Amino acid sequence: MSTWDFVTFGGYCVALIATAWWVSRRDAKQQTSSQDYFLAGNSLPWWAIGASLIAANISAEQMIGMSGSGYAIGLAIASYEWMAALTLILVAKFFLPIFLEKRIATMPQFLEQRYDRRVRTTLAVFWLGVYVLVNLTSVLYLGALAMDTITGIGLMPALLFLALFSLSYSLYGGLRAVAFTDIIQVLLLIVGGLLVSFLALDKIGMGQGVLAGAKTLLETVPDKFTLILPSNHPHYGDLPGLSVLFGGLWVMNFSYWGFNQYITQRALAAKNLQEAQKGVVFAAFLKLLMPVIVVLPGIAAAVLLPDLAKPDQAYPEMLKLVPAGLLGLTFAALVAAIASSVSSMTNSVATIFTLDIYQPLLHPDAGDKRLLWVGRCSALLSLSLAVLIAEPLLGRLDQAFQYIQEFTGFFTPGIVAIFLLGFFWKKTTANAALAAAIASALLSLTLKLLWPELPFMDRVGLVFLCCILVAVTVVKLIERPRDNHHAAIHLDSLSYRTSAGFNLASVALCLVLAGLYAAWW
Repeated sequence: MSTWDFVTFGGYCVALIATAWWVSRRDAKQQTSSQDYFLAGNSLPWWAIGASLIAANISAEQMIGMSGSGYAIGLAIASYEWMAALTLILVAKFFLPIFLEKRIATMPQFLEQRYDRRVRTTLAVFWLGVYVLVNLTSVLYLGALAMDTITGIGLMPALLFLALFSLSYSLYGGLRAVAFTDIIQVLLLIVGGLLVSFLALDKIGMGQGVLAGAKTLLETVPDKFTLILPSNHPHYGDLPGLSVLFGGLWVMNFSYWGFNQYITQRALAAKNLQEAQKGVVFAAFLKLLMPVIVVLPGIAAAVLLPDLAKPDQAYPEMLKLVPAGLLGLTFAALVAAIASSVSSMTNSVATIFTLDIYQPLLHPDAGDKRLLWVGRCSALLSLSLAVLIAEPLLGRLDQAFQYIQEFTGFFTPGIVAIFLLGFFWKKTTANAALAAAIASALLSLTLKLLWPELPFMDRVGLVFLCCILVAVTVVKLIERPRDNHHAAIHLDSLSYRTSAGFNLASVALCLVLAGLYAAWW
């Protein structure tokens, strides 16, 4: 990086921190409440919700990990992005009305309302473990790896920089600061990401432009441009054919986009249901663009640098195509993607620990000042732990994105079963929910050990069906006859009607997706 690159990057850092502090500023006599810190005072507009959803989602897992999968597998990995767009539409229409009607702050809080405190605490502990041991560590490690590749500052200094930078603008201001600074992050992410993709295509086209590069890329590696992998494909185990359209990927997507605290927290902080739905649709359209930013550079690297030691080196290597003066912008875009996800995850860790563990179990009468202090301390401690364990945990992996998906796939079938049964089956009980959660982990591990050739996405779908069966069996055969409807969600009181604009946008998105899969089948 040149001097001008460092100046550009430094300007970005200063501007982001200044924006966060400006957004977080309050009158000296007004104390920030826990409601404001964890849910932005339920004041987020649709454009901030949509931008923040993408910023929280797109991080080193995608920029580095998904580009690495693009290098190894090809366009098929884009199904995670494009099917997520359709998932977001369904979440906005059918899940958000339930969550916002319940006026919840966390996903575990909803589970206590629907089941009991045991389910709330069990899932709260699980999510805390996943966010710290899987999500935070992977984002920090992959981001630090990219920073080290570009600047040569070393892995641990890069880890410390990312952690401190994220804390500098999110620890004080909470979700409001995170959401509004995410607007800057998403703009940088899109501009910087498109620049890398265009430069890679231009180089492949021998300076003849992007279209010439795209044509050459298609002709050189046609096997990389298949969305549905055949059964004889070497990476079929990662993306097993039609399962990405009709199988386990739906379970993974519903878990991530519908029941994941650091994603749904933005919608829970909306002004109202209509604003939340507009924000989610906005995010769905942005998802259509993401493969151009996070997958295409990896496919291009397969042509330009076919002998990389690890697929996850693809995106950092593609950044080297950016000329001096502009590299600072693309580097800022990468750091923006990482920092926004780190700040989102730490804020959600703070929210769950404070509102689902500390307040109900340890200090029910805690006031706002105590809750804010606990939230900030838990955010700091979780990030410190993630920094310490990131390199030992992930340093030997070739494709971190696939590791993340497979690890979370052990638990997501049970989570999705618990929520869907809680939504749509009044007889579901707390014991049935706990049985489904336990069955998810045990069945996933058993299938992993006894049937290792079963693709993990198919395993997720199969375990999900088994979890539903386990929960129904517990209710029908084990539970004593009693009224199970006291905590049931009465859907008759809810309205699933959406605006004409929402409906039109949903149809347009479905048509675009149908065209993409028809073109790259």
